[in-house]
Amino acid sequence: MTTKITASPYDYHDLLQRVSKTGKDLFGRDFVIEDVDKPVVTRLLCYFLKDEAIAAAEGISLRKGVLLMGPVGCGKTALMKIMSNYCSSAERPVFRACNEVVFDFNNKGYESLNQYTKNSFFSYSSVPRVYCFDDLGAEAMGYHFGSSSNVLTEILLSRYNHFVSRGMLTHLTTSMTSTELEGIYGKSICSRIREMFNQIKFNNASRDKRQ
Repeated sequence: MTTKITASPYDYHDLLQRVSKTGKDLFGRDFVIEDVDKPVVTRLLCYFLKDEAIAAAEGISLRKGVLLMGPVGCGKTALMKIMSNYCSSAERPVFRACNEVVFDFNNKGYESLNQYTKNSFFSYSSVPRVYCFDDLGAEAMGYHFGSSSNVLTEILLSRYNHFVSRGMLTHLTTSMTSTELEGIYGKSICSRIREMFNQIKFNNASRDKRQ
C-alpha cells in the first residue's frame, strides 16, 4: 500500500482476514494469503469495492477491467473468484477459461463468440456483461473447418470497441509477462490491453500454492 488506510471507509486488515477465510472455505485450508501477496489482494479489494480514495492512491482506474498477472499457481484464479463476492451482481464476472473458449470455437465456429461480444449484454437492457477470461496466452490457435483464428484476439478487439462505446468491462488472468503477451497477440492488441485494463502483478517471489 502507498496510502494510509484511514483514507478509506473500509478496514483492510479485517477484509484480508475475510478473504483468507473465504479462500479456505472455497479452496481448502491450505489456502493462505502470505505477506508478499497482501499488496495484490489489497489492490483487488479497493477495485472491486469501488473504494475511490485507495484506488486513486494506487493508480487504479475504476472504469477499466483487471489484468491479473503472476507466476503459475500463485492464486490468480482463486482470488478473482473470491473478489466476485465484493461487487454488485451486475458487475459479477462470468468466468471462462481461454482454452474452453477456443474449444467452443473449434466445434461451433464464430457463432460461439457472440456471447462474449455483440450479445454480451443483460436481456432487455444495454448493461454489458462482465467476463473474466482465465489463463490468457496459454490457449492454442482456434481451427474451424480449415479456418484458423486467434480467438482471444477476436474477442478482445470486439470487447475493446464495446469498452470504448458502452463501458464494457473485461477481466483477465495470465501467467505471461507483458513481453510474452505482445509476442502472442502483437503490439496493436497489447496497446488496447493497456487501455482496457489495470495491470495488477504478483511478486515473482509469490509461491506456487498448488504444491
